[in-house]
Amino acid sequence: MAKATFGAGCFWGVEETFRVLDGVTETTVGYMGGTTDDPTYEDVCSKTTGHAEVVQVEYNPEIIDYAGLVDVFFENHNPTQLNRQGPDVGTQYRSAIFFADENQKEIAQSKIVALDASKRFGKPIVTTLEPLGNYWLAEEYHQKFLAKRGLTSCHI
Repeated sequence: MAKATFGAGCFWGVEETFRVLDGVTETTVGYMGGTTDDPTYEDVCSKTTGHAEVVQVEYNPEIIDYAGLVDVFFENHNPTQLNRQGPDVGTQYRSAIFFADENQKEIAQSKIVALDASKRFGKPIVTTLEPLGNYWLAEEYHQKFLAKRGLTSCHI
C-alpha cells in the first residue's frame, strides 16, 4: 500500500471523494503543514497554526496510481482559489498537495504545468506543493463524517 495526502477545502467532502475510489483502502482526515504539535480542530480554525485540513489516502498502486489520485484531486475542487473553497475561507482550506518523495512532487508539478497550459480553469493554479510533514489525526467525529450520515457530498 502507498499513501497520498491532499488539502482541498473542508476535509469532510474531500475524504468522501477519495474514500469511494477503487483501489483506495483507507482514508483518514487530519491536519498538516502547520507549526503546532497535535492541534485540535479549534486550534486549526483559529488560523494561528498554519495547518491545512487534509485527507490521507492509503491506496493500492496496482489498482489506482498516484497520478490518478492527483487527477481526482484537481477534478474535485477549485485549485485557483487562494486559501478558500466555496464559503470556507482561511489557510486551513488551502489547495495543497503534500508530497512524500521526489516522484510524487514531480507528478504533481507536471499535472499543474499541464493544467495551467490547458487553461482549463481560466486562472492560474495556486495549489501549493509541500513536503510531507507531521500528520495529526483529526478528532474522531470528523472521521468519515459524511459516510456516517449517509451523505455523499457537502458541496454547495
